[in-house]
Amino acid sequence: MINLNEIKITPRDQEVLKLLVQGCSNKEIAAHLSISPRTVKQHLRTLFLRAGIRDGRKRVKLATAMFSEEQVESCSHVTS
Repeated sequence: MINLNEIKITPRDQEVLKLLVQGCSNKEIAAHLSISPRTVKQHLRTLFLRAGIRDGRKRVKLATAMFSEEQVESCSHVTS
């Protein structure tokens, strides 16, 4: 399991990651946070690089670590 305390996560990174864990697409995350989908993609890319994540399976581990830290609602609830 990835320890989130060992990774530099900005408040915006945390917002993006939380919405990702809730099942939101990049487009939905962008709409909710009033940023572009390209900016969402960059936040995720930077976050994954800081965590040393280079492949999809480890990205799932990061999302799982985030999921286990808090109560997660579905994306449809957040974007409605």
